[in-house]
Amino acid sequence: MRILLVEDDRQLAESLTEALAAQRYSVDLSRDGESAWDKTQACVYDLIVLDVTLPKLDGLRLCERLRDRGYSSPILMLTARDTSLDKVIGLDAGADAYMVKPFNLQELLAQIRALLRRGQSGTSPILSWGELSLDPASYEVMYGRSPIRLTPKEFALMEALLRYGKRVLSRTAIMEQIWTWQESPEEDTIKTYIKNLRAKLRDAGAPKDLIETVHGVGYRLKPLDLN
Repeated sequence: MRILLVEDDRQLAESLTEALAAQRYSVDLSRDGESAWDKTQACVYDLIVLDVTLPKLDGLRLCERLRDRGYSSPILMLTARDTSLDKVIGLDAGADAYMVKPFNLQELLAQIRALLRRGQSGTSPILSWGELSLDPASYEVMYGRSPIRLTPKEFALMEALLRYGKRVLSRTAIMEQIWTWQESPEEDTIKTYIKNLRAKLRDAGAPKDLIETVHGVGYRLKPLDLN
């Protein structure tokens, strides 16, 4: 599961990032609303943990902008203001849940688990492209009737390609979506993962050019022949 944490308090952001990573979540961090907005345009997140008071674009306006653009992932809003009116404003802006600082870490983690379960149950998890299908919930990938066994990184890469469809998945987007901020893969590493993924798809019966290289930009799935 990939979480976007939007928090400008450095100490709190670092401690929350460490706690979420310990729960095996992949965490991206933004310290202001505008950079968080940019990240949501480049990456699909399972959950956003969003502080209300942020520089450049505050949490309420960011939440409203996301919902106005049809963003459906759960949003957990954090705030130091504990009044009924503040909670109403936050929920009306599009937040799914609201927690007041200082909060108990275990309660926050429980709320995150609940929101992630809710997000999974509310959407159809199956991603498909022609005969290729991927189920994020069961971790299954199929080409026709042939199962494909993938490593976690290969699975994340395949999922990203399916979510992008005919759009080009840039190398920068791959690094942001597949690797955490602590990691820094070389370009050759990305090429190796693409090569391995192509080989496994080909062994399952997929055409060798199912994953296309857009030179100088990135990768995408071969457009479907609708004729």
